[in-house]
Amino acid sequence: MDLNPVVIAIPMYFTLMGIELVAEALSGKRTYRLNDAVTNISTGTLQQMTGTFLRILKIGIYVVIYEKLAFFHIEPTWWSFVAVFILWDLCYYWDHRFAHEVSLFWGGHSVHHQSEDYNLSVALRQSSTSIIWGTPFYLPLAFLGFDPTQFALVGGFNLLYQFWIHTEHIHRMPSWFEAVFNTPSHHRVHHGRDPKYLDKNYAGVFIVWDRMFGTFKQEEERPHYGVTKPLNSWNPVYANFAHYIDLAGYVRKARTAADALKILFYPPGWLPDYLGGFQTPPEVDDRTYHKYNPQPSALPLQVYILVQFFGALAVNSFYFFRSADFSSWPKVLFALWIIVTTLAFGFLLERQSRWVIAVEAVRLASLPLGLSFLQTAGFGLPAWVTPASVIFSAISLLFFIAWNFSSARLATSR
Repeated sequence: MDLNPVVIAIPMYFTLMGIELVAEALSGKRTYRLNDAVTNISTGTLQQMTGTFLRILKIGIYVVIYEKLAFFHIEPTWWSFVAVFILWDLCYYWDHRFAHEVSLFWGGHSVHHQSEDYNLSVALRQSSTSIIWGTPFYLPLAFLGFDPTQFALVGGFNLLYQFWIHTEHIHRMPSWFEAVFNTPSHHRVHHGRDPKYLDKNYAGVFIVWDRMFGTFKQEEERPHYGVTKPLNSWNPVYANFAHYIDLAGYVRKARTAADALKILFYPPGWLPDYLGGFQTPPEVDDRTYHKYNPQPSALPLQVYILVQFFGALAVNSFYFFRSADFSSWPKVLFALWIIVTTLAFGFLLERQSRWVIAVEAVRLASLPLGLSFLQTAGFGLPAWVTPASVIFSAISLLFFIAWNFSSARLATSR
C-alpha cells in the first residue's frame, strides 16, 4: 500500500470539496464549474500517475546522496522532524520561485495556474513534469543528513497544508496567523494574473519567506485567476505540454544559440526583439474578459460525464493506494488507461466528436478487462466487480453512441 500522505488524504480532499459545494449552495457564491473542476482533478490524476514512476527516482537520488555524500546523519526525532519541515518549506519557496522566474521550469508549474476559477479542486491541479525541475532544490536536505523517510513524509504534509488555502470562502485568518503562515488570502494573490499580483507569495506553509525575500504582496481586491496566456482547453494532457510546445516553437525561430538559451532560462514571456520582445502583461479588462467556458449544455451528457468521472476516480484511487503492489507492466497499462481516460474527459467537455467515440470505446472496453486481470492476480477484488464492470461499460457505451447518433441527426435536420 502507498503510504504517501497525499494519497492517503484522497477521501479528505473530496469530503472538503463537498463541504465547499454545500457552502456555495447555502451562500449563493459560485466558484465551481463542472468543466473546470473535472479538468483540475484530471490533471491531478495524471500527476499522481506519473508520480508512481518518478517519485521513486526522486527519493532514490535523495537516498544515494544521504548514504554516500551526507555531511552528517541526523537521527529521526521529533525535533529533526520540525527542523526538516521548516527547511523543506524553505526549499519549496526557492523551487516555487524559480518555477515562476525560469521559463523552462514554468512549463512544469504553469499547469497549476491555468484554472480561471479558485476553489479546492484547483489545489489538485498539478503538473506531471514539475518533479523533474524541482528535485535539485531539495537535495541540500540530503547533504545535511535528514532521514529519507522523514523527508518523504514532510513533503507530503507540506502539500496537505496547501490544500485548504485554495478557497474563496475564507476571507482572512487572525492577524498573527496571517503574519506567519500562508493563508487563502495570501495564496489568492499568488494565483492572480493581475500585473500587481504576478510572481508574489511563493510560500508553501510559512509566508515569512516571502516577507524575508521581498516577494510578499497583501491581497487588495480579489484577483483575476489564471495565466496571462489562457490555455483555452479542457484537455489535461495538452495542459501539461502547452508551455513546452510554445517554447519549442520560439526556440526553433531563434537566430542564435544564445537567444535560444535565453528563451529557455529567462523569465516566462521573454523573447528577443525580432520575435516581439518581452510584453508586459496587461491589466484585465472586465468589460471584455470572459472565462473559457465551452461545455456540454445537455443535462443527460453532463450526468454521463459525472457518472463516468466518479467511476474513473474510484478505479484510479484503487491504483494509487495499491501502486506499490503492482509490477512494471501492469503499472504501464494502468498509466495508459489513466491517460486515455483524461483525454476522454477533455474531448467530452470540448465536444470533439471526431475522436471522442473511439476514445470512449477503448476506455470502456478496457475497464472490465483490467479489473478481471486484477481479480485473477490476487488483488482482493470482490467476485461481482468484473461482471458489474461489464454491465456498466456496455450500458455506458450504448448510451453514449445513441446520444451522439441522435445529436448528429438533430444537427442534420436543422
